[in-house]
Amino acid sequence: MKKVLLLFSILTLFSIPAICSQYELHTPDSGYTKIFQPEESERILFIMDFSNSMSEPLEGSTKLNLMLKTMKEILPKINPNTWVGLRIYGHRMGFTPMEACRASTLVSPILKNNTSYIEQSLAKAKPRGMTPITYSLKQAIKYDFMGFNGKKHIILLTDGGENCDESPCTFVMNLIRIRRDVSIDVIAFNIKDTDDLEQLECTALVTSGKFYNAQTEAELLNGFNKSIETSKNVEAKIILPN
Repeated sequence: MKKVLLLFSILTLFSIPAICSQYELHTPDSGYTKIFQPEESERILFIMDFSNSMSEPLEGSTKLNLMLKTMKEILPKINPNTWVGLRIYGHRMGFTPMEACRASTLVSPILKNNTSYIEQSLAKAKPRGMTPITYSLKQAIKYDFMGFNGKKHIILLTDGGENCDESPCTFVMNLIRIRRDVSIDVIAFNIKDTDDLEQLECTALVTSGKFYNAQTEAELLNGFNKSIETSKNVEAKIILPN
């Protein structure tokens, strides 16, 4: 029996480092070690506004340039193992209002180690058209996360409200009746209209997302930084001998 216990102790001693090497370890003052196991990794999709109003001046620059500058700063902070992609809207005018309201394109599919390509895709697009927010959300949810069953995290930037005869708030209220795997963070950039802000805030809060009313470049950066924070972990606790 003593030999069996000794063998079990040796095996346990060697197995603990192997187990712990898979997780981030923290040793609090309470005397036990917490092992944090991440949730099933979420996938992030940026949906960015390239409507004509993004060319308007702001803080000695333009809204577009401030957005590009901010994205250039936050993209390197994203873990290379994170699945992330980019959809843009408003980058085409179209010959009819209907065409302009379908100007939404997935320019960078959701992939790992993808942030440099996202930055390149952002630099190529020009602000031209309207603001088809609801259509963009519909396309993203229907197609961009195809084949993925986990958490879908959308980060939406807009400098105005929906102007294509739809309501993003109404859309998400209907959406959550049938599915709860999508959360939408909304960054309202330099928007003054109260009705537009209420619609956008509804879009975020109904999906358990975050809403940021960013009137300045600094507030824009703060909104993006908070949206890409990854602190959601499932905690397991193991009691180890002192």
